[in-house]
Amino acid sequence: MPNEHDSHVSSPPVPDEMQPLIREIIHQIRRLMQAGSLYTKELNKKHQVSAAQLNCLLSLYEEGPMPSSQIARHIFVKPSTVTGIIDRLEQKGLVQRIRSSPDRRVITIELTPSGKYLAEHAPPPIQQKIMDGLRSLSVVEAEKILRGLKALTQMLDVQDLEVE
Repeated sequence: MPNEHDSHVSSPPVPDEMQPLIREIIHQIRRLMQAGSLYTKELNKKHQVSAAQLNCLLSLYEEGPMPSSQIARHIFVKPSTVTGIIDRLEQKGLVQRIRSSPDRRVITIELTPSGKYLAEHAPPPIQQKIMDGLRSLSVVEAEKILRGLKALTQMLDVQDLEVE
Protein backbone atom coordinates (compact mmCIF):
# COMPACT_ATOMS: atom_id res chain seq x y z
CA MET A 1 0.00 0.00 0.00
CA PRO A 2 1.45 3.43 -0.95
CA ASN A 3 2.62 5.68 1.82
CA GLU A 4 0.70 8.97 2.18
CA HIS A 5 3.98 10.81 1.62
CA ASP A 6 4.48 9.14 -1.78
CA SER A 7 2.71 11.87 -3.72
CA HIS A 8 4.87 11.58 -6.82
CA VAL A 9 5.01 8.94 -9.48
CA SER A 10 8.13 6.82 -9.23
CA SER A 11 10.81 7.73 -11.75
CA PRO A 12 12.88 5.28 -13.74
CA PRO A 13 16.30 4.58 -12.23
CA VAL A 14 18.96 7.11 -13.13
CA PRO A 15 22.22 5.76 -14.58
CA ASP A 16 25.18 6.41 -12.29
CA GLU A 17 26.91 8.69 -14.82
CA MET A 18 23.83 10.98 -14.85
CA GLN A 19 23.72 11.58 -11.08
CA PRO A 20 26.50 14.21 -10.99
CA LEU A 21 25.07 15.98 -14.05
CA ILE A 22 21.60 16.13 -12.56
CA ARG A 23 22.96 17.46 -9.25
CA GLU A 24 24.99 20.15 -11.07
CA ILE A 25 22.01 21.22 -13.22
CA ILE A 26 19.81 21.52 -10.11
CA HIS A 27 22.60 23.44 -8.34
CA GLN A 28 22.94 25.90 -11.25
CA ILE A 29 19.17 26.44 -11.42
CA ARG A 30 19.13 27.16 -7.67
CA ARG A 31 21.98 29.65 -8.11
CA LEU A 32 20.03 31.48 -10.83
CA MET A 33 16.91 31.60 -8.67
CA GLN A 34 18.92 32.79 -5.67
CA ALA A 35 20.64 35.49 -7.75
CA GLY A 36 17.26 36.78 -8.92
CA SER A 37 15.91 36.75 -5.38
CA LEU A 38 18.97 38.51 -3.93
CA TYR A 39 18.87 41.14 -6.67
CA THR A 40 15.18 41.82 -6.00
CA LYS A 41 15.68 42.04 -2.22
CA GLU A 42 18.66 44.39 -2.58
CA LEU A 43 16.81 46.60 -5.05
CA ASN A 44 13.82 46.81 -2.75
CA LYS A 45 15.99 47.47 0.30
CA LYS A 46 18.18 50.17 -1.28
CA HIS A 47 15.72 51.86 -3.62
CA GLN A 48 12.23 50.72 -2.49
CA VAL A 49 11.32 49.51 -5.99
CA SER A 50 10.78 46.10 -7.53
CA ALA A 51 12.66 44.83 -10.56
CA ALA A 52 9.57 45.41 -12.71
CA GLN A 53 9.28 48.98 -11.43
CA LEU A 54 12.96 49.62 -12.19
CA ASN A 55 12.53 48.21 -15.70
CA CYS A 56 9.63 50.63 -16.20
CA LEU A 57 11.71 53.58 -14.97
CA LEU A 58 14.63 52.62 -17.20
CA SER A 59 12.36 52.25 -20.21
CA LEU A 60 11.01 55.76 -19.65
CA TYR A 61 14.51 57.10 -19.06
CA GLU A 62 15.86 55.57 -22.28
CA GLU A 63 12.84 56.18 -24.54
CA GLY A 64 11.20 59.24 -22.99
CA PRO A 65 7.54 59.72 -22.05
CA MET A 66 5.15 57.18 -23.56
CA PRO A 67 1.73 55.60 -23.05
CA SER A 68 1.48 52.63 -20.69
CA SER A 69 0.73 50.24 -23.59
CA GLN A 70 4.10 51.11 -25.12
CA ILE A 71 5.85 50.64 -21.75
CA ALA A 72 4.25 47.18 -21.50
CA ARG A 73 5.79 46.22 -24.86
CA HIS A 74 9.21 47.56 -23.82
CA ILE A 75 9.34 45.65 -20.55
CA PHE A 76 7.58 42.50 -21.82
CA VAL A 77 4.52 42.53 -19.54
CA LYS A 78 0.78 42.66 -20.09
CA PRO A 79 -0.85 46.13 -20.22
CA SER A 80 -2.88 45.25 -17.10
CA THR A 81 0.36 44.46 -15.24
CA VAL A 82 2.02 47.73 -16.26
CA THR A 83 -0.97 49.68 -14.92
CA GLY A 84 -0.25 48.36 -11.42
CA ILE A 85 3.46 49.08 -11.81
CA ILE A 86 2.72 52.67 -12.86
CA ASP A 87 0.24 53.10 -9.99
CA ARG A 88 2.92 52.12 -7.46
CA LEU A 89 5.59 54.29 -9.11
CA GLU A 90 3.19 57.23 -9.13
CA GLN A 91 2.44 56.74 -5.41
CA LYS A 92 6.21 56.85 -4.78
CA GLY A 93 6.53 60.08 -6.76
CA LEU A 94 8.74 58.52 -9.44
CA VAL A 95 6.41 58.92 -12.45
CA GLN A 96 3.43 61.04 -13.36
CA ARG A 97 0.54 60.62 -15.75
CA ILE A 98 0.15 63.48 -18.21
CA ARG A 99 -2.79 64.23 -20.51
CA SER A 100 -0.94 66.32 -23.05
CA SER A 101 -2.46 65.36 -26.37
CA PRO A 102 -5.53 66.97 -27.93
CA ASP A 103 -7.29 63.65 -27.23
CA ARG A 104 -7.64 63.83 -23.43
CA ARG A 105 -8.08 60.05 -23.29
CA VAL A 106 -4.41 59.54 -24.21
CA ILE A 107 -2.32 59.41 -21.05
CA THR A 108 1.45 59.63 -21.29
CA ILE A 109 3.69 58.43 -18.47
CA GLU A 110 6.80 60.43 -17.71
CA LEU A 111 9.53 60.41 -15.10
CA THR A 112 9.56 62.90 -12.27
CA PRO A 113 12.96 64.33 -11.25
CA SER A 114 13.12 61.65 -8.50
CA GLY A 115 12.35 58.94 -11.05
CA LYS A 116 15.04 60.25 -13.38
CA TYR A 117 17.56 60.29 -10.53
CA LEU A 118 16.75 56.69 -9.59
CA ALA A 119 16.97 55.54 -13.23
CA GLU A 120 20.42 57.16 -13.46
CA HIS A 121 21.73 55.66 -10.20
CA ALA A 122 20.09 52.26 -9.75
CA PRO A 123 22.00 49.09 -10.61
CA PRO A 124 21.31 47.60 -14.04
CA PRO A 125 18.49 45.06 -14.02
CA ILE A 126 19.51 41.41 -13.82
CA GLN A 127 17.80 40.94 -17.19
CA GLN A 128 20.27 43.45 -18.67
CA LYS A 129 23.23 41.50 -17.28
CA ILE A 130 21.88 38.35 -18.92
CA MET A 131 21.31 40.12 -22.24
CA ASP A 132 24.83 41.56 -22.16
CA GLY A 133 26.26 38.11 -21.45
CA LEU A 134 24.22 36.48 -24.21
CA ARG A 135 25.42 39.07 -26.73
CA SER A 136 28.99 37.95 -26.07
CA LEU A 137 28.21 34.36 -27.09
CA SER A 138 28.32 32.82 -30.52
CA VAL A 139 25.04 31.93 -32.20
CA VAL A 140 25.80 28.24 -31.62
CA GLU A 141 26.34 28.79 -27.88
CA ALA A 142 23.16 30.86 -27.57
CA GLU A 143 21.18 28.17 -29.44
CA LYS A 144 22.49 25.50 -27.02
CA ILE A 145 21.31 27.56 -24.06
CA LEU A 146 17.94 28.11 -25.68
CA ARG A 147 17.50 24.38 -26.37
CA GLY A 148 18.40 23.57 -22.77
CA LEU A 149 16.00 26.15 -21.36
CA LYS A 150 13.20 24.97 -23.63
CA ALA A 151 13.79 21.39 -22.47
CA LEU A 152 13.57 22.54 -18.83
CA THR A 153 10.36 24.49 -19.38
CA GLN A 154 8.84 21.44 -21.10
CA MET A 155 9.88 19.20 -18.17
CA LEU A 156 8.09 21.58 -15.83
CA ASP A 157 5.15 21.84 -18.25
CA VAL A 158 5.41 25.64 -18.22
CA GLN A 159 6.29 26.30 -21.85
CA ASP A 160 2.86 27.90 -22.43
CA LEU A 161 2.89 29.97 -19.25
CA GLU A 162 2.61 33.71 -19.92
CA VAL A 163 5.54 35.66 -18.49
CA GLU A 164 4.58 38.60 -16.29
